[in-house]
Formats: sequence, C-alpha cells, structure tokens
Amino acid sequence: MEDSMQTLTVAYSLLALVLGVVIGWLLYKSRSIRELQDMVDERVAQLRARTIEETKSEIQRTLTSDLEDKVREELKEKLKADVEEEVQRTARKLESDAETKAQERIRAAEKEAKELLSAAKKEMQEETASRRQELEKSEARLTQRASSLDAREEKLEKRTQELATKDAELMGTSRKLKDREAEIEAKSAGIQAELERVAGLSADAARTELVESLTGEAKLEAAKVARQYEEEAIEEADRRAKKVIATSVQRWAGEYVAERAVTVVPIPNDEIKGRIIGREGRNIRALEAATGIDIIIDDTPEAVMVSGFDPVRRQVARISLEKLISDGRIHPSRIEEVVEKTSAEVESQIKEYGERAAFELGIHNLHIDLIKLVGRLQFRTSYGQNMWSHSIEVGFLCGMMAAELGLNVKHARRAGLLHDIGKALTHENDGPHALVGAEIAKRCGEHEVVRNAIAAHHNEEPQNSAIAHLVIAADALSGARPGARREVLGTYIKRLEDLERISQEFEGVEKAFAVQAGREIRVMVENSRVTDDQAFVLSKEIAAKIESELTYPGQIKVCVIRETRSVDYAR
Repeated sequence: MEDSMQTLTVAYSLLALVLGVVIGWLLYKSRSIRELQDMVDERVAQLRARTIEETKSEIQRTLTSDLEDKVREELKEKLKADVEEEVQRTARKLESDAETKAQERIRAAEKEAKELLSAAKKEMQEETASRRQELEKSEARLTQRASSLDAREEKLEKRTQELATKDAELMGTSRKLKDREAEIEAKSAGIQAELERVAGLSADAARTELVESLTGEAKLEAAKVARQYEEEAIEEADRRAKKVIATSVQRWAGEYVAERAVTVVPIPNDEIKGRIIGREGRNIRALEAATGIDIIIDDTPEAVMVSGFDPVRRQVARISLEKLISDGRIHPSRIEEVVEKTSAEVESQIKEYGERAAFELGIHNLHIDLIKLVGRLQFRTSYGQNMWSHSIEVGFLCGMMAAELGLNVKHARRAGLLHDIGKALTHENDGPHALVGAEIAKRCGEHEVVRNAIAAHHNEEPQNSAIAHLVIAADALSGARPGARREVLGTYIKRLEDLERISQEFEGVEKAFAVQAGREIRVMVENSRVTDDQAFVLSKEIAAKIESELTYPGQIKVCVIRETRSVDYAR
C-alpha cells in the first residue's frame, strides 16, 4: 500500500512538473486566450490519458504480486476513480491559474497600449500645435505680403495713370514742338535767304567764315588761359622751391656749412679788414662781384672768411685775396686784374691735376674736357674725402681687379677714374651725377663699356659689363677705407655715442668702446653671464640692431670680447 502511495506521489509530481512547463511555455509565448485554452485542453487531455494509462499499468504491476485478483480489481476501480478526479481537479486548477495569468497579461498589455496611445496623442497634439503656429506665421506673412502687393498695385496703377497723363501731355507738346519747328525752319529759311541776299554769301561760306572767326578767338582765349596757368605754375613752383630750400637749410647742420663751404684766409692784422672793405664797401663789393663768392668780415681776429658752395670759385677768391693782401694795393681795378689772373692760374692747376691723375693711371688720349673735369674734382669732397684722390684710388682698384679677372685693364682704369666726373658739374647740370658724367663721357667719345660703367655705378641704369660691377666694388672699397671720409663733428660724435649705447643695451654687456673712427665697436661682456656661444650670437644681434637703427658709410666691425682670468699667488 505504501508503494502505491509513493507511485501516486511520483505520478502527481511528474504531472505537476509537466503542467508547469506547459503553462510557462504558454505564458512566455503570450498567445491569445483562445489559443492558450485550446492548447491547455489538448495538453491536459493528452496528459490525462497518458497518466491514466501509466498509472493503470503501474498499479497493475504493483498489485499483481500482493493482492488477489478480486482485491486488485476493486482497488483498480477505486484508484481509477480517484486518479480521474485528482487529474480533473488539477487540470481545473491549472486552467484557472492559466486564465488568471492570461487576464493579467491582457490587462498589462491593455495598460501599455493605453500609455502608448496617450504618448502618441500627446506627441500628435504637440506636432499639431507646432504646425498650427507655423501655419499662422505663414498666413501672417502671406497676409502682409498680400497687403504689400495690394499697396504696390495701387501705386503702380497711380503711376500708370500719371504716365498716361504725362504721355498725353508729351504727345501734345511734341505736336506743338513739331509745329514750332516747322515755323522756325520756315522763318530760318527766309532769314537765311534774306542774309544771303544782303551779305552776298552762301550758307556754307558764312559758316566757314564764322568757324574761322570762332577758332581764332578760341585760340586767343586758350593762349591767354595757358599763359595765365603757366605764370601761376611758375610762381607756385618758385614759392614751393623756396620753401623747400629754406626748410632744408634750416634742418641741415650748421657745422657742415662751416666745414665745407667756408674757407678762412689769415691776415697780418685787423687793419687790413678796413682796406678790404674799402670806401663805402666798394672793394669788397668788387671782389664779391668778380669771384661770385661772399666775403665775410666779422670780429674774428686776424681772419677773413670766404663763403661759397662752388669750391673752384672759393679757391679763386682765396688766392686772389691772399695776393691782394700781400701786394697791399686793394682797389676795384686791381681786384679785377688779380681775379682774372688767378682764375687762369686755377684753370691751369685744374688741368695739371687732371693730367697728373691720367699719368698716374697710365691713361692716354683722354679728352681735354674730361681732363679738366677730373682736375676740378681736386676741389670737391664727399663726406670729407677728396674726390680727386678717390677717383685715382677707384681707378687703381678697378685696374687691379680687372687684371686678376683677365678683363680689359685700360677700360677698367678709365671707368674708375671717370666714374665721378659728374660731381664736378652737379651745380651746373640737373640730374644724378652718374648720368651727367655718362653723358659727358659719351660726348667725348669714350667707349660704351666706360660710359655704362659710369652711368650704372649707382644703379641709375643696368650694368652691361663686368667692369661696371668692378667700378661699384672699387667705389665702395675706397669710401669704406678707415679714415677716408670725415663727417660733421656733431654727427660723428653722435654716431659714436649711438654705437656705444646700442651695444650696452644688451644683457651681459659690461662696457662698449667705439674705435677706428667709428669703424669698429668693441664690446666687453661679463664672463660669468655670457658663454662663448652666447658671445657669438651677441655679436650678430648687435650688428643687426646697428644696421636697423643707424646710417653710416662703409661697414662697422662688431667685436665681442669675453675675458677669462686665472689668478694665483706664489708663496
């Protein structure tokens, strides 16, 4: 009996497990109530039939060995009824549970569907409101545009009406004008015929005569206006030129005039000053008129100053004044005689200087005008450098470089000697001295290579030969030679001060000294603050700053000195 109960328990457990699996599977699939019910009924029927058969066979096997046939039959019937009842009860319970879970599932689905529907409605309402606002804005814009178009249409209608009115008025005016034109033509024809009859001229002849008369009057008026403008332009140019010159003279250093345009003539005593001035100043006026130079007699003891920008005239005035003082006879006729003789002597000196320069360079067949111009350079300076000596130096340098390069030495020396002859005439001719000198050399029959070298040594025209480049290099070398050129004292001192100031602005610099007339700056640096590599960089930085801030001839050497001292004592 106990075995039978255990068997029933196993059977019930197996049935419950199977039903649980079926219900779980059915719930997982979320099918509809009808499908779930059909599947449950069908599965329950199958399980019921299979369980009953299995139970029957198990009970039959169990009772076969223990019970009699009769008891077995009774138990079989009884167990069969109990099993059927239990199975039906279990099936009903499972069916009820499945229906309950299905209802819950349906309610959850309905709730989710309601939430989704509510969200969809809310979104639809928001979208509808947004579209409604856009439509309202579009409607407002369309309404505004429609009103604007209506106003424009009204204006166009008014404009059209006004144009139609004006068109009608113009048509009437045009007809009146045509009628008036016809009347004028008729009257003009009559007047023309009357004029031809009275004057005896045809219309073409009268027109030609009228044009000629008007042309002559127009020419006279144009000439009058052109002359007026020309006079005004000359007056304006003269006024502006005076202003520019006055401004330039005021800004230019007075030391330059004192050093370059004034020559001091010593006199034995101050009594000579009165004789030089003469009665009512006639002697000094005669001397100034003959030489074209200003004679300045002031309180300077035992000295008379000769002032002028033309160095040749200033030389003539100086020599003439010295002769008059030594001779003692100072009166207008004697002054003119002495000035004339001195001018001839100076011209002779000029020629001698030119010939000497050509002889030193070995230049032959030089035109006499070029010889005189080279001699005049003896009395010209540039930054304190004598231009005659400078030209000879450039000629020698050009010749030596041409010899090294295998070029024509004669052409190189001629070009070097003549490259600055334009400076002898810059006070008489307009334009750059290079072009003026090139034009003179061309007139005097110099070779094209020489002419181009003269014209191109300051890049006024392109260099057409290697000799032109040699002239540029030699000119720079002669001007950059230490001591070759002098400057105005104030400018020179200021440049030295600026060199030292710029050098001392850098960190680590202890002292700075400008030497070699400003051609070299020596910078002493602190050993502990500046290394050897930094000293190398410092020299380049100082040189770059000097190039950017100062103006100077030639080049300036920057020498940075870093000193290392080792000290010890012998005891």
